[in-house]
Amino acid sequence: MVNFEKFKLDNGLRVIVHKDTTTPLVAVDILYDVGARDEEPDKTGFAHLFEHLMFGGSVNIPKYDTPLENAGGENNAFTNNDITNYYLTIPKQNLELAFWLESDRMLNLAFSEKSLEVQRNVVIEEFRQSYLNQPYGDVWLMLRPLAYKVHPYQWATIGKEISHIENAKMKDVKKFYDKYYNPDNAILVVAGDVELNEIKKLAEKWFGPIQKKSNFKRILTAEPEQTEDRLLEVKRNVPYDALYKAFHMHSRRDDEYHSADLISDILSNGDSSRLFNRLVKDQKLFSDIQAYITGDIDEGLFIFTGKVVKGVAMTDAESALLKEIENIREENISSKELDKVKNKIESTLEFSEMSVLNKAMNLAYSELLGDAGMINQEKEKYAAVTVDSVKHAAEKIFREGNSSTIHYFSN
Repeated sequence: MVNFEKFKLDNGLRVIVHKDTTTPLVAVDILYDVGARDEEPDKTGFAHLFEHLMFGGSVNIPKYDTPLENAGGENNAFTNNDITNYYLTIPKQNLELAFWLESDRMLNLAFSEKSLEVQRNVVIEEFRQSYLNQPYGDVWLMLRPLAYKVHPYQWATIGKEISHIENAKMKDVKKFYDKYYNPDNAILVVAGDVELNEIKKLAEKWFGPIQKKSNFKRILTAEPEQTEDRLLEVKRNVPYDALYKAFHMHSRRDDEYHSADLISDILSNGDSSRLFNRLVKDQKLFSDIQAYITGDIDEGLFIFTGKVVKGVAMTDAESALLKEIENIREENISSKELDKVKNKIESTLEFSEMSVLNKAMNLAYSELLGDAGMINQEKEKYAAVTVDSVKHAAEKIFREGNSSTIHYFSN
C-alpha cells in the first residue's frame, strides 16, 4: 500500500505527497500532460524536442544541471506518445532547490536561438542513429502509420521525419510551450521523508505565483475500427529477416487492459513462455520472439516482434505465430498458467514499491489516469483476471482484419 496525500494550488497544479522515512533522498517527479499525440501532423517530434530544451536553462537558471549536481542530486526525463515526465532525486536537506529548479523552467524557459539549434542537432542525430542508421530502427516509422490512419499515434515520439525538427521555428516552439507547459497541465509528486505542511509551503512559494498561460481542450481524432488486415514488405541491409505484427487493443483505462497485459506475459515472458518454448526452442523458427503491449492512454497496440532463423521462410514463421495466436484466442488457458503470470506481475509491482522514485512516477501517472489511488488497485485488478476474461480479451484483440504486419526482409 502506497500512502499519499494530495492538494491543488489555485493555478491548477496538482501536488501529491508520499511519506517514506526509509531513505535520505527525496524524489521529485513532475509529469506534463503532453506527448507526441498532441503534436500537429506537420510539426512532429516537438514533445521530444522539448524534453531536451527544458534542460537548456530558464529565466533565473542558466544551466539546470549545475546547481542540482552541486547539491548531490540526479535527474532525467522521458517522453512518449502520451506524456513528458521529468524526475530527480536529491538529499532531503536540499529539497527546496528542486522546487526552485522545476518552478523556474515552468515559469519561463530561456528560449534562445543557440539553445534551440543545439538541441535540434541533438535530436536530429538521435533520429539518425536510433531510427535511420540502426538495424531495424525504422520499424516504428513504418508500423505506426500502417496501424493508425487518423489518430496521432501514427507517428513515433521522435517524429515522422527529420525535416519537422530541422524546420522547427522559434515561434512554433514557444507556442507549444505556452500551450502545454502550464501548472494546470502538470502533476507534481514529492516522495521521501517529508511532511505535508512542508510541501504545501514549498509548493505555494515556488509554484503558486505561476499563472495559467492558456486553457485548451484536448480533441483527438479516434481511430476507426480496423476491418482489413494490412501488410507491408520491405528490404533492408540487416542480418536476419524479421516479422512485426500489431493488433489494436484496449486503452490503458479500459477494464480489459489487465487481461491483455497478462496475455502478453503468457505468450512471451521468459524462457517458459509459449512463444519461446514452441517457436524458438521446439520448432526453431525464430531466434528471438516477443509479445508486448504499448499501454497507451488511448487505444494502443498488442505487438509481436520476431527475428526469423536463417533458412526459414517468412510464411512458415508467420503461420506458426498465427497458430499460437489462434490457440490463445480459441482455447481456454489453464488456471495454473494464469496464476504463474499473475505471481510474476505481483512480484514486479511489489519490487517497484521499494524505490521512492518509482513510487513518485507511478503516483503521477495514476493521477493522470484518473486518481492517484489507482496505484493501490493494480494488484487487485491483475488478481481479478480470470480464464474467461483472458479468452474474451483475446477474442476482441486477435480478430480477423485487426492486424498490421511488416515483413522485414534482409537483402
